[in-house]
Amino acid sequence: MTIGMLANIVGPDGLIVIVVVVVVLLFGGSQLPKLARGLGSASHEFKKGMKEGDLDKGDSSTSKAKGDDKTSGPTQSN
Repeated sequence: MTIGMLANIVGPDGLIVIVVVVVVLLFGGSQLPKLARGLGSASHEFKKGMKEGDLDKGDSSTSKAKGDDKTSGPTQSN
């Protein structure tokens, strides 16, 4: 609720400036490149994981279509 009031007073551009100033004060100017590199790396790993998850989902649907269900145990017939 406070952020909404602040956005009305300062505006969206002002909020961006305030956030940047707070980040610089918290982390310092020398730490910002490390922080940005870490965020970029995390974003890259997240996207890579999403792609791998999509591939796994696609592989499991094709194996189930073939009748090769690896999640169920062996069936016994008498």
